[in-house]
Amino acid sequence: MTPFGAKLRDLRAARGQSLKQMAGALGVSPAYLSALEHGKRGRPTWLLIQRIIAHFNIIWDEAEDLQRLAALSDPRVVVDTAGLTPQATELANRLARDIATLPEAEIRALLSRLRTISRE
Repeated sequence: MTPFGAKLRDLRAARGQSLKQMAGALGVSPAYLSALEHGKRGRPTWLLIQRIIAHFNIIWDEAEDLQRLAALSDPRVVVDTAGLTPQATELANRLARDIATLPEAEIRALLSRLRTISRE
């Protein structure tokens, strides 16, 4: 599941909507919406994000947060380290190789450190 998918599922559940109801309101299939929630589809389009924001009547900070989560929710990431340091390339490769075996606590710690560094 992606961060966007988790947030979307939480919004839907909090408003008591079924997958089918929400999909119909957004003009997408329930299968697509399910795949988006489970991270089996790439990032949603800008237009779909705007439809979701309007559908849930989300404003200001929460709308910005949803857009930020969408930008960080591509389940098939490509990291281009051309022109970066050898250490950056090693970091990208080690993360790609080892992320599936990292304990959840380590993932949270690394993510927290990256958020601190980039001030997110």
